[in-house]
Amino acid sequence: MLDLDGTLVDSVYEHVVAWHAAFRDVGLHVSAVRVHESIGMGGDRLVAHVAGEPAESAVGDDVRKLHDQYFRSALRTICGLDGASELVEALAGQGHRVVLASSSEADLVDEMLEPLDVRRHLAAVVTGSDGAATKPAPDAVELAVERAGGGKAIVVGDAVWDALSAEAAGAPCIGLRSGGTGAERLLSAGASWVYDGPRDLLDRIQDGPLRTP
Repeated sequence: MLDLDGTLVDSVYEHVVAWHAAFRDVGLHVSAVRVHESIGMGGDRLVAHVAGEPAESAVGDDVRKLHDQYFRSALRTICGLDGASELVEALAGQGHRVVLASSSEADLVDEMLEPLDVRRHLAAVVTGSDGAATKPAPDAVELAVERAGGGKAIVVGDAVWDALSAEAAGAPCIGLRSGGTGAERLLSAGASWVYDGPRDLLDRIQDGPLRTP
């Protein structure tokens, strides 16, 4: 099961800028570092996590709407990470059932997937439009496994929230540093392996947990 932002697509810092600007627009200052540490958890959780429950109650929906506007305006600058398309193709070619899971809405996922050209290699796609509880809850992982036909899963993600979600679902996690989170934090959150990004994982695929079954 593959995450999208920071795992296949180089979009984490666009999310940071969008959230930072959204908070500013409603009169709140949340440090960019604090926002970055929270990227990967569901947007429905992020406002309360970084700014507190009073902020969520007062302006949560406004902040999410503004974030979406800012982020969508930056879509033209976003591209796939080095090796992302080749990694998905290689995994599918080795017989893995590859599933994508993202908390973004389906139309946004479609836009970000377009330049990667990997749809034909995906057994299933889970998005925020499916209504599953967001990371770090295990629901998206469990739904992805179900849609892929069941069996054992390995989660590949770039954030601590991917590792925590995988752990809650009873699945091991491969952490990627391509979203800007260091190896130590990924490992402490529960990742069992860490690679620099999709290219590094692809280059060492036969030496790791995704080697040919």
